[in-house]
Amino acid sequence: MSKLGLAAVLVGSLALGGCMQATLSPVTDAAMTPRDRQLLAHPPYAEARIPDQFQRHIVDYTRKEQPGSILVDTDARYLYYVLPGGKAIRYGVAVGEEAMAFSGVATVGRLAEWPDWVPTKDIQERLGPYPARVAGGPANPLGARGIYLYQGNKDTLYRIHGTNQPEYIGQAISSGCIRMNNADVIDLYQHVKPGATVVVLPPGQSA
Repeated sequence: MSKLGLAAVLVGSLALGGCMQATLSPVTDAAMTPRDRQLLAHPPYAEARIPDQFQRHIVDYTRKEQPGSILVDTDARYLYYVLPGGKAIRYGVAVGEEAMAFSGVATVGRLAEWPDWVPTKDIQERLGPYPARVAGGPANPLGARGIYLYQGNKDTLYRIHGTNQPEYIGQAISSGCIRMNNADVIDLYQHVKPGATVVVLPPGQSA
């Protein structure tokens, strides 16, 4: 190979490597516990191919939210976990339909691994009947992690959580909560601290 050709290959490799490092977040199961691996080894739902734009990425972040905060862009179906240095981890999410979705500012009031699901009266009336409590596990609608949104000391009843329906990532569906695929919510969970600020933009105010 000529020197010119070798230089072109090297430049192309560096450009590709730089692009990947700047945008694609490594997919790793390092945050998974032994229980996670056991429960997700044979999930009781069909695996879904998440579109590329809704897979986990590291992106530039120029908004004012502080590192450690979460921003949910309802219109774009993205959740951002803000990092230092003008960066954020961007995850694809499913959000609630406009009439049922939460928007505004909240804080992380509680965190739970493989949480039980307690259907609200409204859910029982719309979608039930369900048992009064559904034990945590891969068939549970809350999935692998629950991040509970509070305003003051009051539970808003909205959550950021995993899902047993990963095919809906990138869509707006009837439930008002913010759903992530289980691998992503496990990854997010390892970063989030109690008391962190969560900003959920209303429809029409995309970041």
